[in-house]
Amino acid sequence: MEKLTPSEKICKGIDVPTDNEVEALSAMKALKIRVREIKKKISDISLTNKKGKNESLLALEKDLMRIKEEWDRWDKKRSKAARERMVLLGHEEKE
Repeated sequence: MEKLTPSEKICKGIDVPTDNEVEALSAMKALKIRVREIKKKISDISLTNKKGKNESLLALEKDLMRIKEEWDRWDKKRSKAARERMVLLGHEEKE
């Protein structure tokens, strides 16, 4: 019979990263891709339109603000999931 270290006894059965972390990280990755696309569009519009901000540019900037808020929500979920994992692994104390 194989002897397990204390760490292996605790860690067995806990996925790293956890499903919640993977969900948050995947959502954040998708948001990052969307931000790159929007920034490219903003750059393209800015190059062709020297007169100032038009409606499409303002709409894109509004989308960026909305995505930033969504990013913050997912980042909080990711941090919470990481903290829960660390507690499960015994690396941090429960509050």
